Amino acid sequence: MSGRLPLLAAFAGALVAVVLGFLTFGAQATVAPDHVPVAVTGPMAEKLAAHGGDALAWRVTTPSEGRRMLEDKEVYGLLDLTGGQATVLVSGAVNPSGTQVAQQALTGVAQALTSAVKVETLHPAGAAGRAVPLALSALAWVGALAAGAILALRGKPGTGARFAQVLGSGVLLTGVLAGFVKLWDSSLPLGWDVLGFVFLAATAFAALQAGLLRLLGIRAMAVLGPLYLVAPAVAGQVPELLNPAYRALLWSWTPFRFSTEGLRSLLQGATDAPDIMTGVWVLTGLLAAGVVVLLLPGKQAEPHAAHGVVEVGVH
Repeated sequence: MSGRLPLLAAFAGALVAVVLGFLTFGAQATVAPDHVPVAVTGPMAEKLAAHGGDALAWRVTTPSEGRRMLEDKEVYGLLDLTGGQATVLVSGAVNPSGTQVAQQALTGVAQALTSAVKVETLHPAGAAGRAVPLALSALAWVGALAAGAILALRGKPGTGARFAQVLGSGVLLTGVLAGFVKLWDSSLPLGWDVLGFVFLAATAFAALQAGLLRLLGIRAMAVLGPLYLVAPAVAGQVPELLNPAYRALLWSWTPFRFSTEGLRSLLQGATDAPDIMTGVWVLTGLLAAGVVVLLLPGKQAEPHAAHGVVEVGVH
């Protein structure tokens, strides 16, 4: 067995590289626009929509309806051809990857039609505003995971200890993450809606992790750890840029995208965006699922004499 151990260790390392390669770098290496949703209004709108290709999914609409669609994140950009000029409208509340692709594509189309092109941005976001939503989601996950793992390594904590860790992680991580927001960009809002959403995300992550750690023990880290690496690779993209396999197998269910996009809308002032309530419902569901698992009755402890060993006293 000792002679085969180095080969087994090397095989395990290669397997880990394969899994992480698919989960992280594979998603980034295969990024390509595929029917990215954009809106167009004014003369030439129908013609553009009919000959738009596969990269963009054109939606012909009116200027007011196009703005509403952008506010609700139904599209990533609007090309307005009314008024004798071309206006490209994007939003800082939309995922930056989608915004970048939409702005570049729509600007190129507009420049091919007219020399008078103007770019406007709703809810403009700086560098920190673009990075903070995903950063806070990932840090909430890894912070809660570290707390849960430390508690699990101390033995078999009781229900009360696990609940205390979940609640404590939610409160402390909210404070830490709020501090980072102030440090990175003090102009970003930190009202009760933002703080409440961050607390819900951190507590939901902690509860879900605590539930899995209770069911699987420290072996749950083999599932929970790699999920942290999925966050920037998958949740940082819009689905229309991901390979269909990654879109279906990873992006469709990763919890990070719900917390990230809901928080992005709140931080950029798009408080009516539907992804806020979607995030609240999903995170509440994760929290409830974790709590249910923590409340499940555990197995009764077996007596020490269960293995048939009888202690004999010495008189």
